Amino acid sequence: MATESTTQKKYRSPDGLPTDICLFTITTEPRRDTKNKALPDLTLKVLLIQRDPKSDRFPGYWAFPGGFSTEHETIDACAERELREETHLSPEAVHIEQLRTYYAPGRDPGGWIPTVVYYALVNESRLSGFKADDDAADARLFSVEEAMGMQLAFDHNLILQDALQRVQEKMLQTNIAKEFLPREFTLSELLKVIETVVPSFQADRSNFGKKLVSTQARKGIIEIATDAHGREKYSNSTSQTKAKLYRFTDYVPPLTIY
Repeated sequence: MATESTTQKKYRSPDGLPTDICLFTITTEPRRDTKNKALPDLTLKVLLIQRDPKSDRFPGYWAFPGGFSTEHETIDACAERELREETHLSPEAVHIEQLRTYYAPGRDPGGWIPTVVYYALVNESRLSGFKADDDAADARLFSVEEAMGMQLAFDHNLILQDALQRVQEKMLQTNIAKEFLPREFTLSELLKVIETVVPSFQADRSNFGKKLVSTQARKGIIEIATDAHGREKYSNSTSQTKAKLYRFTDYVPPLTIY
C-alpha cells in the first residue's frame, strides 16, 4: 500500500492555487460643460494593485487583487477572503462570479501556478475602503481603457479582456445594471449605465422604456417606484423636468433584456 509520501512523489501537484479578482465599478463626475441639470459623466473602472517593487515576480507591475488559497478553504472562500482583505467589502455587498481558470506554461515565473479568476461588480458608493495589502505598494482605480493599454502582470491583460466581455454580455442579458445604480433610478440613468459598460449598444431612446415595461417577454423586469401611499415617484435631480423613477424586480427573463 502506497504511503502518503510515496503518493505525493508519484502525483505532481501545482505549486499553488490562487484566485484573482477583476473588480469593476462605475465612477461619476458632474458634467461641467452645462449650466443646466444633466446626467453625470460615467466611467467604467477596474481596481488594480501595484506589486511590491522588491518582489521577484513582476516587481512594480499593476495586477488584479488576489492571493493563494489555504489548504483548508475552498476556492470561493479564498476569493471572498481576498475581496475582504483588499477592499474591506463583504461578498454580500458585491456581485461576484467565477469567470474561468487560467493556465499557460510560463504565465507565472514562480512556477506551475494556474489561477481561478472571478469578476466582481460594486457600486461606487460602497467602494471607499480599498487599500494596498501588506505585499502591495499601491491600490488604485483605473479606467478600463487605460488599464487595457498598460502592461499588467502575469496574463492579466488577457483576463481583463475576457472579464470585460463577460460583463458586457451579462449587462445585456441579465439585470446586473442594478449593481451600478441606486435602488430607484430613471430610465435615462439606466440607459447611461448600459452605454457606459457596452459603448456599442444602440437603443431606440423613444421606445426604451416602453420595451421594458410593456413588452410581454420583458414585462416585470422593472417596476414604477411608489411611495408609502402608492403614489408614483419622480425625480428632477439630473434633468430640468421631472422623470419617473423605477426599480428592478427579481425577475430575469430568458432573453436579452434590452
